[in-house]
Amino acid sequence: MTTLEPGSVPRLRRGVRLSYDQTRATHVLLFPEGVLVPNPTAAAVLSLCDGVEDVAGIASALRKRYTGVREEEILDVLSRLGDRRIVEWT
Repeated sequence: MTTLEPGSVPRLRRGVRLSYDQTRATHVLLFPEGVLVPNPTAAAVLSLCDGVEDVAGIASALRKRYTGVREEEILDVLSRLGDRRIVEWT
């Protein structure tokens, strides 16, 4: 397992796509094995996982939109999504 830290750079795994479902009015993660409905916090984090921005940069971008954003919480969300093979690290 990769040690996750603020300098880690996440991206969606190949074949995983974050999309917005107009019918359900929510984000969905589409991947070959199924569909996952992330909560709004996870969707906000995932929308910034482009394989270029590191966790510190993602936290900085989210702080412009939300108050109380902590890198530890972003790392926790991404770690859990990594365990489910939704996110990988470059």
